Amino acid sequence: MSRDHLPSAERSADSAEAPFLELLARGATADAYEQPVLLARAEGLPDGRVAALEQAKLLALRVRTEIEGRRRREAELSALFETAHDLAGLRDLDAVLRAIVQRARSLLGTDIAYLSLNDAARGDTYMRVTEGSVAARFQQLRLGMGEGLGGLVAQTARPYVTDDYFKDERFQHTRTIDAGVQDEGLVAILGVPLMIGPQVIGVLFAADRRARVFDREQIALLGSFAALAAAAIDSANALMETRSALDRLGRANEIIRDRSAVIERASDVHDRLAELVLRGGGVHDVAATVSEVLDGTVEFTEPGGTPPMAVEAARADGHAVRHGDDWVAAVAAGGELLGALVLRGHPGLDPVDQRTLERAAMVTSLLLLARRSASEAEQRVRGELLDDLLDTRDRDPGLLRERAARLHADLDGPHVVLAARLDIVAADAGQEAGARRRLWSAASHLAATRHGLAAARDGGTVLLLPLGPGDTATTLARRTAKELGTAVQEAVTVGASAPLDRLATHPEAVAAAYTEGQRCLEALRLLGRAGDGAAAEDFGFLGLLLAGDRDISGFVGRTIGGVVAYDERRGTDLLRTLDAYFASGMSPARTKDALHVHVNTVAQRLERVGRLLGEDWQSPARILEIQLALRLHRLSSYGPR
Repeated sequence: MSRDHLPSAERSADSAEAPFLELLARGATADAYEQPVLLARAEGLPDGRVAALEQAKLLALRVRTEIEGRRRREAELSALFETAHDLAGLRDLDAVLRAIVQRARSLLGTDIAYLSLNDAARGDTYMRVTEGSVAARFQQLRLGMGEGLGGLVAQTARPYVTDDYFKDERFQHTRTIDAGVQDEGLVAILGVPLMIGPQVIGVLFAADRRARVFDREQIALLGSFAALAAAAIDSANALMETRSALDRLGRANEIIRDRSAVIERASDVHDRLAELVLRGGGVHDVAATVSEVLDGTVEFTEPGGTPPMAVEAARADGHAVRHGDDWVAAVAAGGELLGALVLRGHPGLDPVDQRTLERAAMVTSLLLLARRSASEAEQRVRGELLDDLLDTRDRDPGLLRERAARLHADLDGPHVVLAARLDIVAADAGQEAGARRRLWSAASHLAATRHGLAAARDGGTVLLLPLGPGDTATTLARRTAKELGTAVQEAVTVGASAPLDRLATHPEAVAAAYTEGQRCLEALRLLGRAGDGAAAEDFGFLGLLLAGDRDISGFVGRTIGGVVAYDERRGTDLLRTLDAYFASGMSPARTKDALHVHVNTVAQRLERVGRLLGEDWQSPARILEIQLALRLHRLSSYGPR
């Protein structure tokens, strides 16, 4: 049936809804919904038409109320997900409170957010955490009970808001507090109490450096953050408070599902994601679930796998953004970008689906952080076991085997100890520390995948890896150097010990093997083979000296001990001259250029060397021994680093 043949009442109702649908689409204020009715009356339209507009207005306002309610609940759900992660993953109270204050500032869009706690002993309240503050005096404020807006909130246990702090006479102004607020440049301030039961323990604030009116929803939202902050402080009640909040949100979402198909779909997403998290699903499970809900293809990409401008825009805005025919939602935690969720080939995305994608990105970040926390915990356990093997002898073999078995390691099989170190020249201490952390992370991952152990030690990393069939200590060292170097994008040198057996019964062998691995590592570096891997067996005669407890110092002393002692007594440079002489092809002319001295000085030093080492010191056999001793002396001088 065509529209022209519809009954007049249906056509009237249909046309009456049109202006209100437009108002809903552009998110108009509630007052704007009176305009179509007033206009109809002013134009003298029939009563039936006015009545139809009235009915459509009421329906539209009801839908608007439901939409606004859904938005508020979604914001609360998002905040709850993030804060619940903080409470579950962070054991440091200050870190939890900082996360809550940062989130409150971000969600309310204020210049600054801060939290004060009551001091029962002194009878006042003091600043505990600030975010966005630039004034030192403000960060150190203490407020007497009833002083300033915060003191009034702490005393009355009620939220207070002021549009203009210095013009507001409802609370007591003091010179100290006003000076701190003036230093910070604050104008509009909202404060809500932090309460545990009936007791006020502090105040959570959001403030702007310009005049601003905080609406009721924002006050309520900040109050919710204050409740979570109080729960974090009172850790014994944290789980109970979180579950209670989840129950309330669950009941609210059930009501919403009964009223609207759109809200029902949003609730379904929430339930499915919550179930996925509870059963231990991964990030790709989240992508698959959201793909079903959005009837499209959702992919998780690592950092760098999505156009950076789109990801940065999504992270800065806090919402999914359109990129061509795709939608991109940043997966981030704090200031760290963990990846992105990308909805492929779906240019038309309504706001509800957009928020579904954003919520999935938030859940993905929680899963990634949880996985990282678990991985870091396992890394610490592996490191502690290897530290015990390296530092403590006479350990109970049964206990060592039990600890290793929990990490899927077998201490009774053949293993090799590997000493790994980066070969970089860092611009500053921070860059060097960052490179070492990357090496430790890569080594820990390698140990976990190979059923071995890893620990940070002596400025590098030590690994205990099982020796596979067909492997030798040399092949394992070279493969490890290559894999670690690829992972950290820097040259990594690896020295390996000889294979060891039954480490649970003989844990003292691990420390000796580590020393052997360090010697091989230093030998590689002295021989100009940085970034390579080797075991003692690769160095021929030098390897025999490096392995185990060979008498290296005795060999050095017998060969060049007289020169070493002469330099130490006289402060001369005979050893350095010998190094330069051999490096210059035994040419005095090139040696003097290398040392920047006169050729006569070189001749005098070499004459002294001849008297100390004997007349045949330049014979081919003696030259080989002297050069080897010089290198071993340098090696023993470097020592473990």
